[in-house]
Amino acid sequence: MLEIIIGVLLILVSIFLIVAVLFQSSKNARLSGAIAGSAETFFGKAKGKTIDKKLNKLTIIIGIVFTVVVLAIYAIQPGKAKISYDYNSLKDYIAGVEDGSITITVTEEEEEEHDHEDEGSKEE
Repeated sequence: MLEIIIGVLLILVSIFLIVAVLFQSSKNARLSGAIAGSAETFFGKAKGKTIDKKLNKLTIIIGIVFTVVVLAIYAIQPGKAKISYDYNSLKDYIAGVEDGSITITVTEEEEEEHDHEDEGSKEE
């Protein structure tokens, strides 16, 4: 249940991060500002700068939250490649095969597959 909540939170934070980045005005808005119109009037000039500053801070905060959520997902994810081998049982199996107490049977299909693999490697 916790994984689902954090996963949904990650999706929402990533959408907010994308939107925050897209709403920021570019640093080079010379020609595009002239064509599309911008807040470069006498009264609107300072307003445009404060909105950009707020969006910049918001983007930084959302980026930090995004990083924390990703690290949280990594920390709680199940099955983090924890592989453990029981070497004693492996040694017993190998000893059993060597002394004949354990027999390995191969079906005809497996044998044919093995033969085809050998023929393919010889042709190359």
